[in-house]
Amino acid sequence: MATAVRKITLSSSRDIPFNKLVLGQSNVRRVKAGVSIEELAEDIARRTLLQSLNVRPVLDVEGAETGMFEIPAGGRRYRALQLLVKQKRLAKTAPVPCVVRDPATDILAEDDSLAENIQRAPLHPLDQFRAFQALREKGQSEEDIAAAFFTSVNVVKQRLRLASVSPALLDVYAEDGMSLEQLMAFPVTADHGRQEQVWQAISGSWQKEPYQIRRMLTEKTVRASDRRAVFVGLDVYEAAGGVLLRDLFQSDDGGWLEDVALLDRLVAEKLKAEAETIAAEGWKWIEVAIDFPYGHARGLRELDGVPAGLTADEQATIEALKAEFARLEAEHDGADELPDEVDQRLGEIETALAVFDDRPISYQPADIARAGVFVGIDAEGALLVDRGYVRPEDEPPVTEPEQGSDGGPAAAPLDGAEPSAPGIQRAVITIGGQVAEAEDEDDDAVKPLPDRLLTELTAERTLALRDRLAITPSVAFQAVLYKFCLDVFSRYSSYGTAMEVSVRNASFPVQAQGLKDTPAAKAIDGRHKTWEERLPKDKVDLWDWLTGLTGDEQAALFAHCASFGVNALYEKGDRYGGGATPHTVEQRITEADRIARAVDLDMVASGWRPTVENYLGRLPKRRILEAVREGAGERAAQLIDHLKKGDMAKEAERLLAETSWLPEPLRMPDAQLAAAVDAAEPEGDGDALPEFLAGDEEETSADEAGEPHMIAAE
Repeated sequence: MATAVRKITLSSSRDIPFNKLVLGQSNVRRVKAGVSIEELAEDIARRTLLQSLNVRPVLDVEGAETGMFEIPAGGRRYRALQLLVKQKRLAKTAPVPCVVRDPATDILAEDDSLAENIQRAPLHPLDQFRAFQALREKGQSEEDIAAAFFTSVNVVKQRLRLASVSPALLDVYAEDGMSLEQLMAFPVTADHGRQEQVWQAISGSWQKEPYQIRRMLTEKTVRASDRRAVFVGLDVYEAAGGVLLRDLFQSDDGGWLEDVALLDRLVAEKLKAEAETIAAEGWKWIEVAIDFPYGHARGLRELDGVPAGLTADEQATIEALKAEFARLEAEHDGADELPDEVDQRLGEIETALAVFDDRPISYQPADIARAGVFVGIDAEGALLVDRGYVRPEDEPPVTEPEQGSDGGPAAAPLDGAEPSAPGIQRAVITIGGQVAEAEDEDDDAVKPLPDRLLTELTAERTLALRDRLAITPSVAFQAVLYKFCLDVFSRYSSYGTAMEVSVRNASFPVQAQGLKDTPAAKAIDGRHKTWEERLPKDKVDLWDWLTGLTGDEQAALFAHCASFGVNALYEKGDRYGGGATPHTVEQRITEADRIARAVDLDMVASGWRPTVENYLGRLPKRRILEAVREGAGERAAQLIDHLKKGDMAKEAERLLAETSWLPEPLRMPDAQLAAAVDAAEPEGDGDALPEFLAGDEEETSADEAGEPHMIAAE
């Protein structure tokens, strides 16, 4: 027969008037810890008592109950209630929920008090973080939560931030896989993916210090104290959509700016705007950079400017400040230490005098016209403008003084006028080594074609080259075989090739309008559609279908597929490894030229013509004239050299329409060499006008010798 399990009888509970309770001497808690009595009283007043008191009846000498009850466990709650009674916020006879122990029990009162304090499991910090988050999500403000739990708003923000860490990392923390200090390093960024990536990177390492975690999370950011951030301003950065990372658990020096590209763009825009303002002063050049290297002005002559003069009021102010400074120093000459107010006033006077010393410098107009300015950001993030530097090539020529009629020096110009007073010129602004070109470029030097225009032109060349390669199977086969050899044999390098055999279809991120409507693009699309209609619908049938093709059909399909791997695009080389390097781009173009020669590529035959939209309208006047001179002759260029840029581009399109002229990026290397030879030869009969301009020539008189001359176009 089974033994019956003895049932447990729990202590009874009842409400006991507060004035019937007394604090027992058997409470083991002696040292104050945790929430204060005052804070606990306020919490009870707000939400009432959440936990009953543990009490025992007080017995007289004969063992009978006296009606009073002592409290061995719950003394802090009793004192908080006592404070509320003293403040008359709680009645003396208010009923208090109590658990009443049997006075006959063998368990000592000290045992109960110790058990209540020891066996109570503290709340895991993560549960606290999530509880705060739940309160926040249910509408309580951070201030309300802080007031309810007698803590600061900043502590609430910290705990809410910890609760926002990646759930995967919170699970690691809950299982004691990381310390609280480590967890506190992750909220510096809100990117859960980045948080998990960093933890995965260091979880197997011995180095898991919080500072290491913060460093890894912010390694691609910029400090708010960085000169660029100070120069632009955090408000401007955030208004532009930038994200500012903050660390609530330690001093972060203002935080970190996450979007570095946006910051650099804002810095460049602000520096350029400042440079444009300074350019109005008439300087020849302005060089803009965030920071200039040591010795950047070496080899340049610094102009000796003249500081702006002082007004009578400014001079009087300076004298008064100097007198006050001397008086204060004399009054405290023997003192070991200056009083704070005197020391502060002396500092204010020094600052005020420094402002007068830092006066604007004026330069002669002739010096400004040949000198330049450095514009940057100083170490404190303020605008740095360093004016008045002359490059060696801009120095005025040294000439012998002119002799007068009497053998002495020539007389100076009347009225003190300078012999050649320069007018205000447009400064050449250089930002990060790149010239910020103005829209209208009429200087004497012929500048290189813009990178974007080069990319657009070579995009059209790439399509045309693909088209030619697709109908030249032998060359396509050899080009692919050549690439295979580069890939297979270790003695070769396969970088920077024009044939990307994957087949990886190179896209055209930069392209001229209407590229899809060019003859080459239409031919490729038509050919592709024809093959697509013949291909089997199911992939499993493709191999057998290819086996059934004739040799010529296989070769044609091979050439068509291989042509999609051609990449003859020019792109601006990245010298720092972020993309294709200049050497890689150069190799690519060289190989593209080799393939173009093999397929006899002719961009004119492929349908390309220079127009205002695709080329001529994008050039300065000097380049337009150079193109017309090369394609239609010197006299054709003279017909339009007086026109405005827009009209010149339209006339150039008409003059070059039937000339087969191509810009350098679209020419074959052999054709470029021939053009250079032609340009070096003296002008002769080959410089004749095209037929449509023949009527512009005047009749030549019978007594005139040599070539007919030309009247400038009206």
